[in-house]
Amino acid sequence: MQFIPEKKLGFGLMRLPRTDPADAAAVDVEQVKQMVDRFMAQGFTYFDTAWMYQGFASEKVAKAALVDRYPRESYTLATKLHAGFIKTKEDRDKVFFEQLKKTGVEYFDYYLLHGIEAGTLPVHEKLDTFSWILEKKEQGLIRHAGFSFHDSAALLDRILTEHPELEFVQLQLNYLDWESAWIQGRACYETAAKHGKPVIVMEPVKGGSLANVPEEAEKLFKAKEPDLSIPSWGIRFAASLPNVMTVLSGMSSLEQMEDNISYMKDFVPLTDEEMELCQKAAQIINSRIAVPCTGCSYCTDGCPMNIAIPQYFSLYNEDMREDLQHKGWTATVNNYNALTRTFGKPADCIECGQCESMCPQHLPVIRFLKDVAAHYTR
Repeated sequence: MQFIPEKKLGFGLMRLPRTDPADAAAVDVEQVKQMVDRFMAQGFTYFDTAWMYQGFASEKVAKAALVDRYPRESYTLATKLHAGFIKTKEDRDKVFFEQLKKTGVEYFDYYLLHGIEAGTLPVHEKLDTFSWILEKKEQGLIRHAGFSFHDSAALLDRILTEHPELEFVQLQLNYLDWESAWIQGRACYETAAKHGKPVIVMEPVKGGSLANVPEEAEKLFKAKEPDLSIPSWGIRFAASLPNVMTVLSGMSSLEQMEDNISYMKDFVPLTDEEMELCQKAAQIINSRIAVPCTGCSYCTDGCPMNIAIPQYFSLYNEDMREDLQHKGWTATVNNYNALTRTFGKPADCIECGQCESMCPQHLPVIRFLKDVAAHYTR
């Protein structure tokens, strides 16, 4: 691929500073301009936005803070097409050309089919966005075509096998999700590498969750590198993976940007010892889980309502580790909805007790299912 950024840190325009905390679209554009100037001055060039980010304002902010103020050849701009906003083939162009208008560019360096997973893939197939995105590339409106992905390594392998023309994939990669049975960070990364596709990393700090880790994990990191911030471990972990071309960070302030620049300007990959330290921290964080389910699936055999109990517990645990009061929404909502299209919902439980009789951990499965149902239907 050409025009891969020289530095591995990308500016994600998804969690920008606001003038009104209650209004996602109320972006503090003047502060973003300062952040863009600082970012560019340090040799970083990659900017990532999307149609719906910041209450649909992110692309306009990119125009005001970046496009209107810098030569086109000096930066890299990426945006995306989400299946949730297209109902017909005509909608593909409608959204795309509005994005060109909103950002003020004549072409996008990187363009992504946004958030592909089992539930959205049929929309992309029905509306043939895979051929459409290549047409845009042939027309010179896109330099590089790829997709962001939230699902299993098996589905990723299928997509990359069926669509080898796609040049890159954007994945959720961080040390907490690296061995996750649900997120499948390592497996998805290795699948992309197998197909020879470079990876752009999203959520390296898991939406801020890895900025505030349990005290025991923090002590591990500080004992090794007392002068480095806790979030730096998430970003450096992802950037240390050989097949990663860019790590996106959704920076919300100049302070966050300065911290990221401090260790990414002259980035040094983690040593094997430091990578292992990240996994030790992940084990500590994972021990603070709401449901101590091992995922053996003994409980699912014979469930009369076909409820995917371990999968729902995995999603619930993901959310319980995060600061939902401040985030409000997490990607697990999409994963939950995808599961309900195939399996029974937690609320469908008829309390027959079959699951609890089979659980080797002797968990109160019925009670936990009620907790999950209440969490995702609130």
